[in-house]
Amino acid sequence: MSELAGTPVPGLAKLWTHDPVTAGPYRLVGRLGAGGQGVVYLGEDDAGDRVAVKMVNIDLTDPRARSQFVKEIAAARRVAPFCTAQVLFAEVDGERPYVVSEFIEGLTLHRHVRERGPVTGNALHRLAVGTVTALAAIHSAGVVHCDFKPDNVVLGEDGPRVIDFGIARALGVTETASSRVMGTTAYMAPERFRNDAVGPPCDVFAWAATIAFAAGGQPPFGNDSLFAVMHRVLHDPPDLPALPPVLNELIRECLAKDPADRPAAEHVLVRLLRQDGTVSEPLRRDNLLEVGNETAGAPTPNDPLPQVTQTVPAQAQPTRPVTTRPARPPVTASGVGAGGGGAGGGGGAWRRLRGEALDAWGISTALFLGSAGAAAGYVASSAVGPAAASGAVTFVVVYLVRLLVATAVGGRPDHG
Repeated sequence: MSELAGTPVPGLAKLWTHDPVTAGPYRLVGRLGAGGQGVVYLGEDDAGDRVAVKMVNIDLTDPRARSQFVKEIAAARRVAPFCTAQVLFAEVDGERPYVVSEFIEGLTLHRHVRERGPVTGNALHRLAVGTVTALAAIHSAGVVHCDFKPDNVVLGEDGPRVIDFGIARALGVTETASSRVMGTTAYMAPERFRNDAVGPPCDVFAWAATIAFAAGGQPPFGNDSLFAVMHRVLHDPPDLPALPPVLNELIRECLAKDPADRPAAEHVLVRLLRQDGTVSEPLRRDNLLEVGNETAGAPTPNDPLPQVTQTVPAQAQPTRPVTTRPARPPVTASGVGAGGGGAGGGGGAWRRLRGEALDAWGISTALFLGSAGAAAGYVASSAVGPAAASGAVTFVVVYLVRLLVATAVGGRPDHG
């Protein structure tokens, strides 16, 4: 499959008997979908322009709930229009609150994979770029999606678009896992099950799980019983399909159990764009999002992406998720840097030198040999002063030689 394409108004169903027929100035012409948050309708204005109208399940008679809803929707409307379906309007004063957003023609990613199979090649790369561009734009506006999943990615003619951002948070995300829709659980980050704070790392985890689903047809932690999926998310490594090397590394980092170990959406975007040579210099955030948006919508052939030259020997894939903090590009005062922040170069050598200097095993070895030198000096001279000097010289020489050798070879030895 070379391109991500859909059909006009896919999945549109007739209105049910008790469905509303209007929402403010919009005429509702059919159902686009329904879920725990509410029902989504296709609406048209007097000029025939189409919108998506979501009737949300929320009681706004509570002043606190109403204030939270208004606040979150206002933030969602400020999201930059990069790979997202823009929030246009929200009605909070009527009996049935609703949110109006831009209508994107095309299949959802979930339906596309189910009907047409996994996404591969450059189409997968553009999908990853477009969706993480959307997340970077969403997060830079201070919004957290909270419900990123294949059903909330629409494959439009100009590239993938992320929908429903901020809606879950506007409705409140304090509900228990057992009250969530089954299909969502497979894309929820571990901290969601621990009742920890919800933030951008939750979206990054969900993004990685969504891209893994797109590439293999199954979420990386399964999609069977609720508690089985929860257990895998909390404790097991992800089951990933075959992925390009750079994307495989990114997905594993983004699926880290600890949210602090996941890269930010902007850093993921930079690394994806660097892979195909799209960017090579630091970019301001708005310019970075523009490049991501253009890359996601570019109609390129389904050829393999150029491979990045490996600077270290390839290692076997880990059996558990990567839990070390990933190397990240530097963040400059003007925006996100495109340069890599890996362990190589001067910074990496200095970090290795500092780590080896404090290595307990190395210090213990030098002390032992220094003591041996002191004993040998005492036996030879029967004097404490020369023996102590001999021991000190032995300790310093052994310590410095080991430090320089270990730093030069790039890592400390295996101490068993």
